[in-house]
This record gives sequence, C-alpha cells and structure tokens, in this order.
Amino acid sequence: MKDLKDYDNAVVKFRKGLKKSLLPILSWDFFAQNYEVIKKSEEDMNSLLGLVSENSWAINRDFLDQKLKMDKNIIVVTDTKLNIVFATKNMWDMSQYHPNEILGKTPKMFQGSKTSKVPLKIISEAVKEKKPFEVTLINYKKDGSTYKCWIQGEPVFNEEGEFVNFIAFEKEVA
Repeated sequence: MKDLKDYDNAVVKFRKGLKKSLLPILSWDFFAQNYEVIKKSEEDMNSLLGLVSENSWAINRDFLDQKLKMDKNIIVVTDTKLNIVFATKNMWDMSQYHPNEILGKTPKMFQGSKTSKVPLKIISEAVKEKKPFEVTLINYKKDGSTYKCWIQGEPVFNEEGEFVNFIAFEKEVA
C-alpha cells in the first residue's frame, strides 16, 4: 500500500510541475470544426509535394502552400496531354466530383453547352504556347447544374526547363 501512496504522491508532484493552461470547451469546438479542412489541406500538400519531387518541378513550394490555403482554391494538375493527374480534396465543394473520379480525364469533362468558346480559346492557345492564362467560364457540376469558375493556369517546367505539367488554381465565383 505504501508503494501505491508513493506513486500517487509522485504523480501529483509531477502534474503540479507541469505548465498547463485551461482552454474553454468552445475553443475545442472551433478547432474540431476546422480539423477536417486542415487535415485535407495537409494531405493535399503532401500529395502535391510528391508530384513536385517526382517531376522535379522548378516551382516555389511556399507559393504552392500559399495558393492551397488561399480563398478555398482548388488545385488541378494535368500531364502534358492534359489528363488530370491530381486534384485537391475540396474539388467536391465546387463540382460534386471527388478527386479520384476525375483522375485520367481531361478538364473538358466540366464543359457543356453554356460554356463560352471565348475563354476556351484563350485556354487552348495558352496551353499550346505553354503560357499562363486567367479566365472565368461556366462549368458543369456532376448533377448537371452550372457554376461560374475562375481559373488561373500555368505551365510547370522541371529543373531542366522541360514542360512536365500544367497547374490550375480554381474557385467558384458569384
């Protein structure tokens, strides 16, 4: 019994020595609401950094991190033939597609009869010339409804200067 009492006293002494601060339950509620968003963002960044490393992108990683966290940006990466190889998990919020549903397909899957040909021509020419572009166009969700999508795209080159991917930062606009 004495051993148990000594143990309890040691635990009490240890806990008194800890520097701790009490947090109201509301702070945990706030954290919990954002936990999934933070977790998905971290997973997206790790996947994106895998692409950066795999393809030896000559791109600033802080820039990618900033774009990923900015204004609910959705990031879509295509290969040189414009097949989608990566999309952030928040793709669902804008298009009702999960990222794994669009891998291997082209961004044309989001277009339809209400999509204006003018921004499509701008995108097409920029892609051919491997130049950046910025457009707003009408895209289609999985259920067939439309949304206005702002897209800022740019070519990605590897450290040797070869074109390896195209990256697009997108978000739904009013």
